[in-house]
Amino acid sequence: MEIILKEDVIGLGYKNDIVNVKNGYGRNYLIPTGKAVIASPSAKKILAENLRQQASKLAALKAAAQDKAKAFEGITLEIAAKVSATGQLYGSVGVAQVVEALAQKGIEVERKIVTMREAKTVGDFAATVHFHKEVEVVVPVKVVAENAPVKEAKAEAASVVEETPVVEEAPVAEEEAPVAEEEAPAEA
Repeated sequence: MEIILKEDVIGLGYKNDIVNVKNGYGRNYLIPTGKAVIASPSAKKILAENLRQQASKLAALKAAAQDKAKAFEGITLEIAAKVSATGQLYGSVGVAQVVEALAQKGIEVERKIVTMREAKTVGDFAATVHFHKEVEVVVPVKVVAENAPVKEAKAEAASVVEETPVVEEAPVAEEEAPVAEEEAPAEA
C-alpha cells in the first residue's frame, strides 16, 4: 500500500514522504491516527503543489536543523550503569538515559527524535538524533560500570592481603590432608 506521511514516523519516513507499507499497518494504524493518507493520483498532485509552495519554508527548517546539529559536535556521552560480575547490565541503557545525559550537558532534545539500540552490556554504542530528514547526528555513547571504582578498591585490598604472610592457611591445609587419607581407605 502506497501512502503519503502527514508527520514524521521514526523508522518509516518523514512528513510528505511517499512510502510503501503493508496494508494492515496503513489501514489499521497510520490512516486512522491521521499520520498518513492513501497516495492516490490526486493526493500526489496536491502534495507536489504544497511542496512547491513550501520550498522556502523547508529550506529554513533544514537550516535550523543544521544549526541544532552543530551543538552536538565533539560530544561523547558516558553513562554509568549498575553491572553484574559478568558484565551484563541490570536493565538496559536506552533513549531515556541518553536524553537525560544530554540534558545534563545543557542540550535539550525531544525523546521521540532520538533512536538507539538498547545497551545491555558495557561498551560503546551510538545514538542517532533525527532533526530533519536530511540532518541526523550520531552521538557516541559509552556505557561504563557504575561500581567499577569499588571493584578496583577491592582488588587493591586483596593484593595487600596477598602480600602479607599467610600463617593461617598452612594448618588448614594440614587438616584437610588427613581427611583425604581417611576417605581413601573407606572407598577401597
